[in-house]
Amino acid sequence: MAVPYGPLLVVEDTPHVLDLLAVTLRFKGYPVVTAKNGEEALERIAEERPALIITDILMPRMDGFALMYALRQNPKTHQIPVIFLSATYVTPEDREFALKLGAVRFLVKPVDTAEFLLTIAEILTEGAPALPPLMSKEEFYRGYRKRLEEKLSEKTNQIARTERLLQTLPTEQKPAFEALLTEASAQKQEIQDELDQLYKILAEENASE
Repeated sequence: MAVPYGPLLVVEDTPHVLDLLAVTLRFKGYPVVTAKNGEEALERIAEERPALIITDILMPRMDGFALMYALRQNPKTHQIPVIFLSATYVTPEDREFALKLGAVRFLVKPVDTAEFLLTIAEILTEGAPALPPLMSKEEFYRGYRKRLEEKLSEKTNQIARTERLLQTLPTEQKPAFEALLTEASAQKQEIQDELDQLYKILAEENASE
């Protein structure tokens, strides 16, 4: 399948997921470039304009929501269609915020391969639907903060539950839950880092008013 326009950009911080998505797309004939976070994605976009961006939401340094907002603020990139993939931001409120921000699709991980490929083909052949009105800075920050704070609370509760469970499990069952605890703790730190950065931005905004 020859694509007569730019490559597909896959943005994902988990190496094996990034590799799986890239291999799946390349197998179908799509040219693919990759990035590990939002900051790296912006660099790749500046180098070569992608036809479509497929991005995770929970990532270090710059997550998917912040990446999307940055794209929508730039006249050169605001029309590039974006598909969100997420295993963490999966509530109806998360989906609503993503679509209101401008995502053309929102898929929950683990992604069904057939649905994933069909979605991409539809967007590339039919074109992205009309975008919603551009969010104001205030609206974005308010919604973004709420999503981060709620997700941080969820991760904190998940960690506490896992820690309590570990105390009651037999030794042979502990490694699997210890791995879950490690992953949840890392995700919590990523969310906290994004939230801290947002609080800093909001404080600077308030100070300048």
